[in-house]
Amino acid sequence: MTIRQTSTPLSAHGDTAHFAKEVSGNYDLVLAFFCGLLLISNIGATKAIAFGLPFSVPIIGSNLITDGGAFLFPLTYVLGDVLAEVYGLRRARRAIVTGFVLSALAAVTFLVVSVSPPAPGWPNQEAWRSVLGFVPRIVVASLAGYLVGQFLNAYVLVKLKERMQERGLWARLVGSTVVGEFADTAIFCTIAFGGILSTRDVVSYTLIGYVYKVLVEVVCLPVTYAVIRALKKREPSY
Repeated sequence: MTIRQTSTPLSAHGDTAHFAKEVSGNYDLVLAFFCGLLLISNIGATKAIAFGLPFSVPIIGSNLITDGGAFLFPLTYVLGDVLAEVYGLRRARRAIVTGFVLSALAAVTFLVVSVSPPAPGWPNQEAWRSVLGFVPRIVVASLAGYLVGQFLNAYVLVKLKERMQERGLWARLVGSTVVGEFADTAIFCTIAFGGILSTRDVVSYTLIGYVYKVLVEVVCLPVTYAVIRALKKREPSY
């Protein structure tokens, strides 16, 4: 009677390094830019900005009131459209939740840093606290507006695509932004500044922010089209 000896591959003994397989496609890059723009915008939004007008506009007055987040935040909706159009509602929702968690983490981190004692000779404690300190009302307003607005944006775009298929991309992009940005801007401005700023200033802040963000979406349509077209060609599963 002979005993047959079997050899086991070295990899089974752990003698070979193993790595997770690389995920094909560009979802990770879009997600990274989406979250990066969101975090930068949230920091910029801590500064209120007013552009004086040479004339007075009914309801708005003579000042265009906004915040520093207005420069980049509209682009999160552009990328939100890209995510929903190319990757669908489930993966768009994953990106939105990831951005929400990172924003909440940033707020908590700023709180911890703010209440930590400054090093001897470091004179900027109050400046830090006044700019990046945890303001519960602003944080709640920002997170609530973002979460509702982005979910509505993705939901509306996906539902329109289910009806329109690949036709009328511009209608999906603009229509979803009109709905999402309105909810985002209205919720943020109401929670953050209701009862603090005058009614005229709150209305001005809301209207200007909303119209500006929608216009950015419209102006960026050619770029959005190009990005979506390129991603669809490069996604093996599309």
